[in-house]
Amino acid sequence: MMETTTIKKQCLACDKVLHGRADKKFCNDYCRNAYNNNLKSANSIIVRNINNALLKNRRILEAVLGEEEMQKISKDKLLHQGFQTKYITHTYTNKKGNVYFFCYDFGYLPLEHDVFLIVKRKQE
Repeated sequence: MMETTTIKKQCLACDKVLHGRADKKFCNDYCRNAYNNNLKSANSIIVRNINNALLKNRRILEAVLGEEEMQKISKDKLLHQGFQTKYITHTYTNKKGNVYFFCYDFGYLPLEHDVFLIVKRKQE
């Protein structure tokens, strides 16, 4: 006589026994959403913190520039306002070989004596 073992599948979120389809993984939508949100939460904290730093950098550059087309400011003044040079969205190298560091549409060019030239990217 052959023994048959039945494996009871459990919900991945709450461990309740599942009934219904063989490929079912969750007992309801709440558990499915909770499970997927938990998977994403560890990475989303890192991404959210980086995005917040980028947005803060952009706000600082925008405030420094004001209505001007270009503005110089010391690196110390930017850092004192909470600017973090390690967070940028992209770089731009002009024909002279100068590398501008951007936070979205606002950027800066490091100059001599720890001075930055702040610029806004022109709309294309």
